[in-house]
Amino acid sequence: MNERLLQFIWRFQYFDKMALSTTDGDTLFILHPGTLNTNQGPDFLEAKIKAGKTIWAGHVELHVYSSDWVLHGHSNDVNYQNIILHVVWENNTAPALPFPVLELKGRVAGLLLKRYSDLMKAPVFIPCEKIIQQAPPITWLAWKESLLVERLQQKATAVYSYLQQNNSHWEETFWWMLAKNFGAVVNSGSFESIARSLPLSILARHKNQLHQTEALLFGQALLLAGDFTEDYPILLQKEYRFLQKKYALVPLALPLHFLRMRPSNFPGIRLAQLAMLIHHSSHLFSKIKETVLLKDVIALLDVTANDYWHYHYRFDEAAAYKPKRMGRQMITNILINTVAPILFAYGHMHREDLLKERALKWLEEMQPEKNVITNGFAALGIENKNAWDSQALIQLKKNYCSSKRCLECAVGNKLLK
Repeated sequence: MNERLLQFIWRFQYFDKMALSTTDGDTLFILHPGTLNTNQGPDFLEAKIKAGKTIWAGHVELHVYSSDWVLHGHSNDVNYQNIILHVVWENNTAPALPFPVLELKGRVAGLLLKRYSDLMKAPVFIPCEKIIQQAPPITWLAWKESLLVERLQQKATAVYSYLQQNNSHWEETFWWMLAKNFGAVVNSGSFESIARSLPLSILARHKNQLHQTEALLFGQALLLAGDFTEDYPILLQKEYRFLQKKYALVPLALPLHFLRMRPSNFPGIRLAQLAMLIHHSSHLFSKIKETVLLKDVIALLDVTANDYWHYHYRFDEAAAYKPKRMGRQMITNILINTVAPILFAYGHMHREDLLKERALKWLEEMQPEKNVITNGFAALGIENKNAWDSQALIQLKKNYCSSKRCLECAVGNKLLK
């Protein structure tokens, strides 16, 4: 037994309430168990009970053992002056308290205790994988929606942090997030640093000259250092030296990684595609805000690197012809991890529910993500039909299953019932 499980049992009243009595032998009726307190102080607030002939209104404190009251120093704590009931799993001592004590040991179903123990001990993908199919579809539907909103709210927190750093500039924030997304997991930090070193005000002056945009990005990424033999990187190198001096640019300090990457994901290819996106767009976030249809947003993001990159993956290293188009998978990744979160955050901050709903709708219309987490749920028969599902499942695994927060999970709650 632990206090989290005890809170769960008390919150949902999962114990035998027939002929309840306090440790002093008085009859006890639970008129209202109170509301779970997530802040400092008693576990449950504004409860109501009848002990003997007296009706009490106030707070409830829970402990595994009655002796924990003294051990935790509650007697001298002003936060615990309005306690009306001390709920314990086991009454191991009898400290003199001015309110009733209720012992729950022997009143909780053994099946519930065994299931919880099994969930906590299970060394598997998720604790409830052996019984997860028992959760009804209606539980999954509501829980996935809650998980998705929770995930977007968490990502929105990062958006607000960016806004604090750039004087609430939404386009600049979008630029930082977009660049970070282009860097993928391995180079995300480096790409974000590149974006921070190149304000949109500078990029806007040179966006109509693609080679200048590429020079700025590749130069800040330290990919134009060294001696080249081909004309194109020599041109970019020359442009960058001029622009670096003009704007007093400080190149990237973080390294870019190429190892264990598919060539199509090499940093140079992604920077070239990012340069083309800048070249073809202006005020991109504003355009996305005004766009209703997902296919139109996809069209805004669907770019191909310039001709030089059709024959290269790195400077000065020729390769077989292959157009370096962004690809649907990369676009979907950007939509999920950059577009939807910032649109949701903007809608939340400006109280434009239509934009929040649009972000959710676009996720529902997108193909699902396929990764270790979603594949693990798929093996258990859990539906993953769109990005709405996959984002919810990722949130579930990372924030609940991995830390065994089964008592706070709607599915875990249902299974324990």
